[in-house]
Amino acid sequence: MNIILLGPPGAGKGTQATRLVDERGMKQLSTGDMLRAAVKAGTPVGLQAKAVMESGGLVSDEIVSGIIGEALDALDAGTGVIFDGYPRTEAQAHSLDALLADRGRTLDHVIELDVDEDALVERITGRFTCANCGEGYHDTFKQPKVAGVCDKCGSTEFKRRADDNEETVRTRMAEYRAKTAPILPIYEARGIVSRVDGMADMDDVTKAIMAILDRG
Repeated sequence: MNIILLGPPGAGKGTQATRLVDERGMKQLSTGDMLRAAVKAGTPVGLQAKAVMESGGLVSDEIVSGIIGEALDALDAGTGVIFDGYPRTEAQAHSLDALLADRGRTLDHVIELDVDEDALVERITGRFTCANCGEGYHDTFKQPKVAGVCDKCGSTEFKRRADDNEETVRTRMAEYRAKTAPILPIYEARGIVSRVDGMADMDDVTKAIMAILDRG
């Protein structure tokens, strides 16, 4: 089974993809990770990408498609794939169709994690972690049992990500909507788009995604 997982940053795509990998034996293909891996491995397409990146240019759709093609060719034909971060444009959507068709694969589902923007802003901007062990906390949803002391290691040092602020989160949301708006109608016309409540409990989100996959 081949699926696209869509959702803005903070919607929980990474968590759900990891669970699908663990429970269904699927392979997550994240374009950013694959680009870095191809450059490091020195594959033909990786060398092309490296030259473009070193010159400060943007990696072309053709190069990204080549990297995805290499990744698909390295997989067993029976391994299901989760596309993460691709396609982002109409041209990439058509390229993906061709890549899959050339390898006897089809796209089965496009699953979007639906989120409430204000609630997502609260979810992301409230996050903080223990500076010592990395245990995660939240201003609203998960405070340390003893204020200012990590439950796990007892450290009193905490930190927040600099980009976990409201302005950055809302900018990311706007970028996501602008990028996905052109590709969703392509898949909606095929009747393969499903939406899951990304604000629900993580386990409930997983169950909803599994139910969609079990429909075939």
